[in-house]
Amino acid sequence: MRAARERAGAAASVAVLALALTAACSSSEPTAEETGDGGGIPEANRVGAMEDFAAGTEFVATEPVEFGLLYRDHPNYPLNQDWLFFSEMEDKHKVTFDITSAPLSDWDQKKSLIISSGDAPDFIPVTYKGQETQFVSGGAILPLSDYVQYMPNFQQKIEEWGLQDYLDSLEQADGKYYMLPGLYESPQPQYSIAVRKDLWDAAGITDEPETWDDFRDALEKLKAANPGVWPMSDRWSTNNNTPLGATLNIAAPAFGTIAGWGFGQGLWFDEDQEKFVYAPTTDEYKELVEYFASLVEDGLLDPESLTQDDDTAVQKFGSGQSLAISGNTQEVTTYRKTFTDAGNTSAEVKLIRVPAGPAGDNVAAGSRIASGFMLSSTAKDSPHFLALLQWIDWLYYSDEGIEFSQWGVEGTTYTKDGDTRTLAADVDWNGLNPAGTKKLNADFGFSNGVFMFANGSTDELIGSMQTDSTREFVESMADKEELPLAPAAPLDEMQQEQVTLWQSALNDSVLQNTAAFILGSRPMSEWDAWMTELKGLNVDQYVDTYNQALAAKG
Repeated sequence: MRAARERAGAAASVAVLALALTAACSSSEPTAEETGDGGGIPEANRVGAMEDFAAGTEFVATEPVEFGLLYRDHPNYPLNQDWLFFSEMEDKHKVTFDITSAPLSDWDQKKSLIISSGDAPDFIPVTYKGQETQFVSGGAILPLSDYVQYMPNFQQKIEEWGLQDYLDSLEQADGKYYMLPGLYESPQPQYSIAVRKDLWDAAGITDEPETWDDFRDALEKLKAANPGVWPMSDRWSTNNNTPLGATLNIAAPAFGTIAGWGFGQGLWFDEDQEKFVYAPTTDEYKELVEYFASLVEDGLLDPESLTQDDDTAVQKFGSGQSLAISGNTQEVTTYRKTFTDAGNTSAEVKLIRVPAGPAGDNVAAGSRIASGFMLSSTAKDSPHFLALLQWIDWLYYSDEGIEFSQWGVEGTTYTKDGDTRTLAADVDWNGLNPAGTKKLNADFGFSNGVFMFANGSTDELIGSMQTDSTREFVESMADKEELPLAPAAPLDEMQQEQVTLWQSALNDSVLQNTAAFILGSRPMSEWDAWMTELKGLNVDQYVDTYNQALAAKG
């Protein structure tokens, strides 16, 4: 059987994962196990599962198994059924896949469609906290909390790393959680602003900006020293139609709010009042928007940042038309390569420490969980259900499985001397071995976001893949204050249906008006008018519903 069998279909962008199991017993009367209430798995659904599976045990199916997989196809490493990852899965672990793939560009939309249609395959990775909620009431996904007892590696890391509060924050109204996240042993920041350090130095900017006000000052100096060039032109605005998605996300905690990619449900928990408020209605959100609007108004931020695609933004940065752009610990390597490929060996790119702001030197809450997975409700009917749980637990949550997903096969893609791993001479990943002509992800299928959550999870494995510059950036962020987790306020089915309707209209208004205020196409003098518009979109009822759910939870 082939290691992967691709099926035309759809997948979606951010989605969450959950599991549920049925039970087995030969008694003539239904027991807790047979009803599923006790989390038991019938013998018919244990085909290929290991009897002695435990934390630290390598997963090898007792007979060939096949798992349905909803695959997010990334343009940087297009799906290839001949990848070493797949052949190793089949030859060493007896695992093959029936793949339904969807491109990154419409991953979220197609994922939602295929789950809602009831045709989702067993395993649905690349799902973020909150994305699972819409599928809970319809029964399309499994309550994974019923079955984590079959995932010893996951349980071990939750306990040893002190992550129970993060897990509790995933609970729905029934007290169960329907997705499991990727886990970080400690916070691992990735996103910030990438700058042309050589030109920053030339403009007399010798110190990294400590605050966002300092960042503005730096952009002003760049503008004066480099007429006709944008001090900053940004990207990640067309992804999920979230203008300045990455930059607003990293800046918001320093202003005491949420925005961009981190906007989620739009709820900010007011610690003093012990209740939720809608973030855009707060002074803190307004201050954030005013800040970026002033950058556009003063010619420091290219207004096309809010509408241009990524390729255009990267081309501007790579050609010297702009001197700062949002980035992360992987993309900064791509930026550097853009310059070297063009023969510009003097260009120096640096990912700066995210500046502090009026609310402090903060990073967002929840920084120790990452994208995870959901399970289709039909997965429990598969003869390989228990084997699927064991495989997921080994690949995504055991040190051995994570090392395999990240580094590949020892002796082929890397060598190991003690605790030191070295990529093979012809293999590169993120500039770790620039001489390598093959890519660990694109040519072999490893370091692939579908098969590896949280970039390695453990501090040691994450550090093993970091360049010196990335390690420097991560260490510079280590003393930031993580904001407290907001309490869970799970909604019942009726509340969820109503909130979903309100949230769609509210989100559309927030995206459109945040962009309009920043661009100046809507003046800040109309902010109060927008607040009135939000009231017309039921923002008060929206927030009240969550506060009622919070109170009901106790």
